[in-house]
Amino acid sequence: MRPDAVHAVIAVKHLDRAKSRLADRLPPVDRSRLVLAMLCDTVTAAAEAGLGSVTVVTPDAEVADTVRALGAVVHPDPVSSPEDGLNAALSDAAAAVRRRHGAVDLLALQADLPALRPNELCDMLAAAPSGRAIVADHAGRGTAALLVRGGVAPLAPLFGVDSARRHIASGATDLAGHWPGLRQDVDTAEDLRRAVELGVGPATAALLDDIGWPRPVHVDLTRRCPAGSHVC
Repeated sequence: MRPDAVHAVIAVKHLDRAKSRLADRLPPVDRSRLVLAMLCDTVTAAAEAGLGSVTVVTPDAEVADTVRALGAVVHPDPVSSPEDGLNAALSDAAAAVRRRHGAVDLLALQADLPALRPNELCDMLAAAPSGRAIVADHAGRGTAALLVRGGVAPLAPLFGVDSARRHIASGATDLAGHWPGLRQDVDTAEDLRRAVELGVGPATAALLDDIGWPRPVHVDLTRRCPAGSHVC
């Protein structure tokens, strides 16, 4: 599968509500900055993989300004129930992508993949069969990526508790490739430690250095922030 035939959607909520499980390690302002930095590295990796487009759906003006500077499309967050806000936002953005680009393949990515490498995305797309497929997160319970090929089937995301199991039960293939950066989302301090060991992108590395994260940060020097990014 050619990467430019695939169009990614990423959902991000208000920065001041993000990463509450890191509250014991970081104050609210630093959690917001971390979310933005990880998003920067995720969007950058997706763009460097050569995807057809990256669309970020968000209600947050700062997030919108940041991803526009990275070349992403911004989609307004739809009005939806709090219980299913993420899935409704991704579905709405995916429908908008197909209105713009036609019957394209869709890829829903988590926003917090700071160790993601572009080659991992390319390898995953090459390995994926037709139809629906997922990449489970490092714990095996969540979903780091949901891919829908064929241009007709809706995204139909089922993110949330035990999303990997629910996506597989809905017919998605569980891809088994070795893509540690793609699988390493960040919700806890331990998750962040694992991402740092893998090597994070420059935006996350710079942020962790600035806030005095207690462990040495391994930055992936093969990645550079695009010109115009005010996060990096």
